[in-house]
Amino acid sequence: MTTVHDTTVTAAAALSVWPASTAELRPGDPAVGGVSLAEVADRFGTPVYVLDEAEVRDRCRTYRDAFPDAEVLYAAKAFLCRAMIHWMDEEGLGLDVCSAGELELAVTTGFPPERIVLHGNAKSPHDLETALRLGVGRIVIDSPSEIARLAAAVGPDGHQRVMVRVVPGISAGGHEKIRTGTEDQKFGLSISDGYAQHAIARILDQPQLELVGLHCHLGSQITSVKPYLSAVRRMVGLMSRLHEQHGLVLPELDLGGGHGIAYRPGEQAMDLTTLARKVRAELAEACATAGLAVPRLVIEPGRAIAGPAGVALYRVLSVKRTGEHTFVAVDGGMSDNPRPALYGVRYAPRLVGRRGSAARVPVTVVGRHCEAGDVLATDVDLPDDVRAGDLLAVPVAGAYHLSMASGYNLVGRPPVVAVRDGGARLLVRRESLDDIRNRDVGL
Repeated sequence: MTTVHDTTVTAAAALSVWPASTAELRPGDPAVGGVSLAEVADRFGTPVYVLDEAEVRDRCRTYRDAFPDAEVLYAAKAFLCRAMIHWMDEEGLGLDVCSAGELELAVTTGFPPERIVLHGNAKSPHDLETALRLGVGRIVIDSPSEIARLAAAVGPDGHQRVMVRVVPGISAGGHEKIRTGTEDQKFGLSISDGYAQHAIARILDQPQLELVGLHCHLGSQITSVKPYLSAVRRMVGLMSRLHEQHGLVLPELDLGGGHGIAYRPGEQAMDLTTLARKVRAELAEACATAGLAVPRLVIEPGRAIAGPAGVALYRVLSVKRTGEHTFVAVDGGMSDNPRPALYGVRYAPRLVGRRGSAARVPVTVVGRHCEAGDVLATDVDLPDDVRAGDLLAVPVAGAYHLSMASGYNLVGRPPVVAVRDGGARLLVRRESLDDIRNRDVGL
């Protein structure tokens, strides 16, 4: 009895990072959204991304419920397609975009441009022209040079609402490459050296630019509430100084996103309820102390909405034992998921489509690309009878996979399939060899 109980607990823990709809149709045959993953692989081929529509929508509602008085913007860079844009619109979220491409896709899908915020550390003239042409709601100014450029593009009779991205001098995030709240990276304008204050003074001299708030983003994969509370205090401190110097009362405060999620069972994730409660309390207290009206809060979750809703499916191509190591090679890799190579991220793949042997063996799941660093997961326990032709599923694959995919080795980017209520439909088709050939116009 004890053994059975332990197995049940372990199985439940293993599913903790999977979409809530995940269920075993038959032993070894999990379904997401009522659709067998093995059937998805057979129908659409591999590699393939599976996106649980209900999970995406539920996570949008969780944010709206946790932050009822805030504006919630989905960070499009995590993953964007027309269906995702449509879901965000229906669930009442805005969009946070960082290029003309993301912006154009959103607006041509029918998303209201006034609910879109454009940011980025190096916006091109095309980015700004597109934003103005389409009537984007707010533009986040990230450098002094953008002020004159944007004012000129708006023209003397035009009007554009803007925010300023501020560096609060706070170190937070799961990896040094995704920490953006410190002084030693490319984003934003520093409070400590006065660049932020100087830029704000310049904006106030441009009547066609309406400064509506301050913006900061601390980083990604943050699981502690404390950095956000520190950011609130520093941002309100700056707002207080701006009020004293310019009589300025800013109606908005954007704290960015970066809310951490668990990629493997047992990993810590951000507690949204605690975050919302403590941020609201800190903001109210800080504003009361400074004698300021409480600004409307804006947050920008991306990974926390899309990531846990996605599953990547791969077919095993070979199993190789070299010395003490067992390498399981699959038909994808760093071209469809560069995160392990970039950040050392670890995943928890599992065998799907059949149960496999009870005996487990530690393996390294590797990709098909010509790089020693093309590793998807290390020290993974898989059945010791894993073999070519098997299907592996990698949960928490909805964010920063396809959006960061590359054309390495010209293998083509995988498709995206949405599942819901027992049905599966193609959202983004597989990139074909014809697609690759048609881009190559020289000889």
